[in-house]
Amino acid sequence: PNMRLRNSSVDGSEGSQLFEDTSGAAAGSQTGYSMNQQAGSQAAGFPGQSILSDPMSNLAMAYGSSLASQGREMVDKNLDRFIPISKLKYYFAVDTMYVGKKLGLLVFPYMHKSWEVNYQHDTPVAPRFDVNAPDLYIPAMGFITYILVAGVALGTQNRFSPELLGVQASSALVWLIMEVLAVLLSLYLVTVNTDLTTIDLLAFSGYKYVGMIIGVVAGLLFGRPAYYLSLLWCCAAIFVFMV
Repeated sequence: PNMRLRNSSVDGSEGSQLFEDTSGAAAGSQTGYSMNQQAGSQAAGFPGQSILSDPMSNLAMAYGSSLASQGREMVDKNLDRFIPISKLKYYFAVDTMYVGKKLGLLVFPYMHKSWEVNYQHDTPVAPRFDVNAPDLYIPAMGFITYILVAGVALGTQNRFSPELLGVQASSALVWLIMEVLAVLLSLYLVTVNTDLTTIDLLAFSGYKYVGMIIGVVAGLLFGRPAYYLSLLWCCAAIFVFMV
């Protein structure tokens, strides 16, 4: 009889496989997915990349920056016209030694002899080099300290409130401005030629806060008689200093 050999004949399709080999298809699908993902990420990128690469956007940004610089220069010029920043720097050119000497001069001016302001090349020297030169540091700090001391005094009387402290600060500022305007009006009416500027008048008007602080502190520490005595002393001292 004819005997058939085992595995001697194979089909045209090389036989049927028990499990289908899907490794190649899986690798192809993964490769396609990764390529699609990379393409999508490159296409998406970040939104500003396409904007930054646009020439019109670059031109608009350059034009906007030039407008901003021109606006800043215009503001600086107009601000310097109404508020002389360069001149204000002169009035704040002080040091610790000057502040100590000036406070002593404001409290006890009776022994001071030379009241002339020193000049260098027709320009007054900085306040830290001349105790007679006006400054704005002491008036500014004096104004702030006076408001704080007034708040403490109101607190000792059980009358403190933020609104009342704001009213105190506003009234002190209004009286200071009115005082400067009154002096300017008086100088205009009597036609007095003076080298004093408005900032100088503001500085001299602000020196009175030193005496006011001393009076309030003396009243808090030693009572009403000390308040009146110290206030009288400081009034006489500021009168001699101004004259």
